[in-house]
Amino acid sequence: MNNDARIIEPQKIAIVILEGLQAWQELNITAFLSSGFGTLPIMGKPYEDKNNKQYLPMCGQPILIYTATKAEIKEIFNKAVTRDIQLSVYNEEMFTTNNDSDNRTCIKKYGTDELELVGLGLCGKKNHVDKTLHGYRLHP
Repeated sequence: MNNDARIIEPQKIAIVILEGLQAWQELNITAFLSSGFGTLPIMGKPYEDKNNKQYLPMCGQPILIYTATKAEIKEIFNKAVTRDIQLSVYNEEMFTTNNDSDNRTCIKKYGTDELELVGLGLCGKKNHVDKTLHGYRLHP
């Protein structure tokens, strides 16, 4: 084996969205939270068509989408922070913003326990994410 080769444990990626939101809100949360995963070593190779035109690489892992109540999102968050899981967060106030600076302010002004989370992105070891989301519902 090459000394530079890394063994990466199987990863799992999931998005948790507050149930009962409008479709545009669900899509906004999913897109926003998924963008956080782009910094992780989970990206595949660039896509290429038969004319050799290259397209951006995409995540090499499936992304599962769950729905949960506000209380369940808080429970999932509390479980995730105790495990080796990386998180992206979407606070309810972020629906009223339209830029990264304001989004960051929406998170920075609250303590960890004060966040009004309507969405979470989770990425971590498969077994950690599975245990964290065990019993919760996939998006219909």
